[in-house]
Amino acid sequence: MELDEVSAGLRTAGKVALVKAERPLESIADSAAAGILQFVKARGFDALLVAETRFGTMVAAKVAARLRVGSLGKGKGLRVDGARLVLERDVYGGRFTATVASRMPCVAVVQAGAYKAADSSPGPAETVTVSVEEPKVAITETKQGQQGDADIKSAAKIVAAGRGFERKEDLALARDLAGALGASLGCSRPLSSDLGWMGEEAHIGLTGAYVHPKLYVAAGISGQLQHVAGIKDSKVIVAINKDAQAPIFQVADYGIVGDLYEVLPALTKALKQG
Repeated sequence: MELDEVSAGLRTAGKVALVKAERPLESIADSAAAGILQFVKARGFDALLVAETRFGTMVAAKVAARLRVGSLGKGKGLRVDGARLVLERDVYGGRFTATVASRMPCVAVVQAGAYKAADSSPGPAETVTVSVEEPKVAITETKQGQQGDADIKSAAKIVAAGRGFERKEDLALARDLAGALGASLGCSRPLSSDLGWMGEEAHIGLTGAYVHPKLYVAAGISGQLQHVAGIKDSKVIVAINKDAQAPIFQVADYGIVGDLYEVLPALTKALKQG
């Protein structure tokens, strides 16, 4: 997450610091937490904001527990209200928005991709490098996972694939359409978490990325609440599904009832010819 995104709701902040380690932490949460603790104990802090990733969530929990301060968990709509830090959080599958707050100092896990860059900034951020002890845990092997489009959270156009695709190889149809549109390729939860056809960074929805593109094309996605929660801020939503009763059509600006295996190649061909 870029620093101007994080600070979008902190225009009243006096100082903003970006804490980095002097060497790679190799995803060791204890080492990262130790480095942050070293900084905040020496300098003090009002709010510690950690990007919402699996690693970030672990680090935030460890820091909050060791400092014995409040932790707000995942949220968006970040703002300062007097001596409190306030976040908004989608609940009940995105049907409602809850407002949660904690007295500062506190720790908050901030949803990456849920913010637009701030029009103004609280000022230049100070980058602080901290030293950390050698971790007690050693990583002996790493394996490369499925990779999606890294810029999915900030993409202006997105083509997203859902469970309507029968085989992993068929995702080439969605990728071809994305290429013709100049769009990034994303997916619904089953394709990343259940089937492993795409990386988790491509997962869009309540438990994945929140996106706000100018154009969002949902291909073969039924449109359950968990997915809709992540795309509701899209300017234009186009749905392609052979089931005319699919919930995705309730939130779509434009809908095509048809077989994606016929619709996607036709759209790609038309775009390339146009």
